[in-house]
Amino acid sequence: MPAAVATAGGHVLFGTTSWADRGLVGAGTFYPRKTMTARARLAHYASRFPLAEVATTYRFPPTPQLAAQWVERTPPGFTFDIRAWSLLTGAPTLPDSLWPDLQDEVRDRSRDLRRLYPPHLSEAGLQECWERFAHALSPLRAAGRLGVVVLQYPTWFAPRPESWAELAALGDRLPGCRLAVELRSPKWTDGPACDATLEWLEDRGLAFVCVDGPPEGPRSVPTVAAATADVAVVRFVGRRHVPGEPWTSPYRYGPDELAGWVPRLTDLAASAGEVHVLMDNRWGSDAVDNAGLLAALLSAHAG
Repeated sequence: MPAAVATAGGHVLFGTTSWADRGLVGAGTFYPRKTMTARARLAHYASRFPLAEVATTYRFPPTPQLAAQWVERTPPGFTFDIRAWSLLTGAPTLPDSLWPDLQDEVRDRSRDLRRLYPPHLSEAGLQECWERFAHALSPLRAAGRLGVVVLQYPTWFAPRPESWAELAALGDRLPGCRLAVELRSPKWTDGPACDATLEWLEDRGLAFVCVDGPPEGPRSVPTVAAATADVAVVRFVGRRHVPGEPWTSPYRYGPDELAGWVPRLTDLAASAGEVHVLMDNRWGSDAVDNAGLLAALLSAHAG
């Protein structure tokens, strides 16, 4: 398993948000064979990268059995970041992702909805969801494989009293876990709000997820590179093609775009000590290629 890149007194781990993405498998350039067992595929991925984010847990919560399999199929020192189940951040949730024995905790008038939200559950039912999610991660914690739990909040989750209270409760809801919050509403980082947000997160040891993405459009969020905890997280979601520039794919980063992040990653490593770089531009082999290239650029810079 490749080691993290050491720089500025810290270290940077590189990885992607899926090792089993259909586009990656079908590209035929990363895995030795297109037909591999799940165990062999994860083992090969772990031989190339020290980090992966499990994004599928956003749609369906994990089980302790599945987490134990991830431990068995990776070497010591490998790190899994886990994306929190959508229900836990108030995002639209598939009703069938709720445990069958908790279906009775859904309020009667909400049982035929196509999407589930926290207010549709009883307080006891929602608390049980948090506890089960935390329990499912116990094999990863016990084996030292758990990196951070990434809580990805929807765009309507804006800075208001109930939102601050929700964030303040995270430590009690997921005890023993390092937590990172991805705040998609630009209201958290616009103008003077940015410093206030970062200071508040730092006071509570919550990591701020830095996002590099489209400079404009519905998914655009101001790029803020900041460390607010002992681990920093950077997500690369891809930049849309700019008219007039050479086109490769709508998601792949060019060398110059990635090189611009080298000094930022160096600063984050100096501040946090540990940085997780997650390539979320899943199109063919773009994510693994970009992760490898950025790791090489940072390594060359670090000397």
